[in-house]
Amino acid sequence: MKISNQFKKGVLELCVLYLLKNKDRYGYELTQKMNEHIVITEGALYPILRRLVKEEYCSTYLKESSSGPARKYYSLTDKGRQHLEKLFSEWNLFVESVQSLCQEEDNGED
Repeated sequence: MKISNQFKKGVLELCVLYLLKNKDRYGYELTQKMNEHIVITEGALYPILRRLVKEEYCSTYLKESSSGPARKYYSLTDKGRQHLEKLFSEWNLFVESVQSLCQEEDNGED
């Protein structure tokens, strides 16, 4: 089943931050990892990465690559970790609220 673009837009930032939580990654690597679960294009990812850097949730550095030019890696900052915790809490609350609404409707409650 294909996930709508509107759903993706709402959670891509959360997913990117989560993927950077334990490991620095470069853009293509992030795209590949995301595509294992949610199909996206690199074009969708890079504006998010630029904004995360601008808002100081991520920092960047160049690292030499054995298979070509140096790669720009993204690293989660302390501010980014705090933002991730906030987003993840909001996401969990949202999911719980939607599930509650659906269960209430399925049970015929008013």
